Amino acid sequence: MAAERTMYRPLECRPDSYQGWYQQGNIRWQAGNIDEALLCYNRALEYHPSDYWAWYRQAMAYEKLGCSDQAIASYAQACLLSPANYWSWYDQGCLYMEQLELYSQAIACFEKALEAHADDYWATYRMAECWRKLGRYAQAIKAYDRSLEFRPNDYWCWYRRGDALQAWDRLDEALDNYDRAIDAKPIDFWAWYQRGKTLKSLGRYTEAIAAFRSALVDNPDDSEAWYEQACCYAKIGDYEAALSGLSEAVLLDPEICFPQAEDEPCFAPMWTMDRWATLNQIYDNHHS
Repeated sequence: MAAERTMYRPLECRPDSYQGWYQQGNIRWQAGNIDEALLCYNRALEYHPSDYWAWYRQAMAYEKLGCSDQAIASYAQACLLSPANYWSWYDQGCLYMEQLELYSQAIACFEKALEAHADDYWATYRMAECWRKLGRYAQAIKAYDRSLEFRPNDYWCWYRRGDALQAWDRLDEALDNYDRAIDAKPIDFWAWYQRGKTLKSLGRYTEAIAAFRSALVDNPDDSEAWYEQACCYAKIGDYEAALSGLSEAVLLDPEICFPQAEDEPCFAPMWTMDRWATLNQIYDNHHS
């Protein structure tokens, strides 16, 4: 408390100085002292309760401190004071989306942000993400398309557009989107991995194996990629390669991969092979 009083002492002689408290808040924010910044913004609002920027900064501080409900209330007040200001709508939408997972509320905020800046990539892209997470794939694709008007070669937009199409069971289109993502970022685990999963779903196992191989170049410690590749090898009858890939998967994650493999029909011809007993031993050793 003594340190807190020392911090505020230069301002105590000017109790009606909104600007002093607001500037102190910004200084504390820049220094990473978020608790102190919040106290300053609170004091600033006592003297100027209709100031947009103090409410907005207060909301940011609450959000940084993990106080989501208070942050939402402060963002809402900022929006009431300046309905056409992009930032309070956008940041409120991000909070609803990322922290609270309230996607419909987030969409409403991003729509208001876009009323202020119609050509903004980020509000459009994040709105597309919310539609995707809600399972509203037609709306998501429309928003992704709008985002791509601003950034035609954006990796994340093509990648997530592919995710939406894959979930919508439009696999050939999803594959095209993952290819566009790979064009934008050739060495990337996730686009190659999803390309492999899509090809596997289409029954194009040899191509899927190649895609998983490329994914594993970027992340050789991903058990799911090894497992999926092993499934593809088993589907084409290459059981030695399947066992090699499955061994990598089980070594990385025995708790998940071995019990899953014991129930996987494509691995049934391998269950009586000597190398299967080795996989079983890896799993048993994990539990010993």
